[in-house]
Amino acid sequence: MLKRAVAYTYPWDFAGDPEAAGRSASLGLDTVAVAASYHVTRAATPLHPARRIFHARDAACYTPLRPEAWRGHRLVPAPPRSDRDSGSFVDARNQLSAQGLRVYAWIVLSHNSTLGGQHDDLVVRNAYDDLYPYALCPSQDDVREYCRTLVTEILASTPLDGVVLEACGPMGLDHGSHHDKTQLAGWNPTQRQMLSLCFCTACRERYSAAGLDGDRLATRIRAGVEAVGSDAPMSIEDWLGEDDANAVGTVRTGIAGELRALLVDSCHTDAQGLQIVVHGSSDRWATGSFSTLQPRVGDGVNTVVANCWDVSAGEERIRELRTLAPASTDVGAYLRLSSDWEPGQATDRLLASYLAAGASELHLYNLGLLGRAGLSRLTALVNTARRLTSTGR
Repeated sequence: MLKRAVAYTYPWDFAGDPEAAGRSASLGLDTVAVAASYHVTRAATPLHPARRIFHARDAACYTPLRPEAWRGHRLVPAPPRSDRDSGSFVDARNQLSAQGLRVYAWIVLSHNSTLGGQHDDLVVRNAYDDLYPYALCPSQDDVREYCRTLVTEILASTPLDGVVLEACGPMGLDHGSHHDKTQLAGWNPTQRQMLSLCFCTACRERYSAAGLDGDRLATRIRAGVEAVGSDAPMSIEDWLGEDDANAVGTVRTGIAGELRALLVDSCHTDAQGLQIVVHGSSDRWATGSFSTLQPRVGDGVNTVVANCWDVSAGEERIRELRTLAPASTDVGAYLRLSSDWEPGQATDRLLASYLAAGASELHLYNLGLLGRAGLSRLTALVNTARRLTSTGR
């Protein structure tokens, strides 16, 4: 049953485009999630009246940065170069709210190459001691405090109906850097998971507290990465053994769970009645934008969102999150509005399978990136989901 249709967008989509908010309101949406903190990107703007490409050259916060809130912090978000006053998020929120739409703040947390590049002791380090400068490690106290303050300050910037927490946990290997060149190495999925395990000082302390020798663990992980052919690991559990794999997995899920609990508690303290949405995965080794939600989602989360960009995997991912999440927590399906979603019987069947698997929200990517054909596809998809809901199919 469809409860809500949420579309994502960027604050720069509304700067200099007086029609953007009205266009959003015409699509049949309930809610728009606007990026309040976002990573470096180059984005198409096919319907903007003055440009076709926008380059966000820094990972930045698009709400005002109060010096007193960040005084004494090692990690302080950058203002956007295009908007030194950081007012574009609030402007976008006001335009959308005037159109009668609910507005969420879309907050990217541990994915930040600007801050990671300045503080390499606070980023993920793999078993080879290679740095991932786009990946702030939330096992670090400074990173958790940065995330908490970021969410609190965004909530204080303007009235909001909800927040979307993305990268709410550790980042890993598989979140491409600029011109990423890791795909030809021949690593299988387990080896890529191994290269996503962090060995920074704070994570090593956690491994030690769990009874694991960090140096020995790193040596075993390196051996797994370097194994080839039939000797290559097919799972971390098989390679390390169940006991050690469970100990490592508990450390990893604990890092994400602590950050999630900290931020959910901050949201409920600072804004009563706020809808809290978390992008996540049921896989305990998951990193990146959709970090692990194992072993439990926890209290206070209204919606968990499954990554359904690979449409063939969407139904299973939704079903797994529906099983993991409490009955009171909704499950959303995050859809990229590509040609996979052209109107027709195939789309109807696919969407019906997602709803049957337990999806009650559509999270639609991305208003500012879509041309008119893409927006038409989005509207058709929302209308189809509502029709399927009303007919009980």
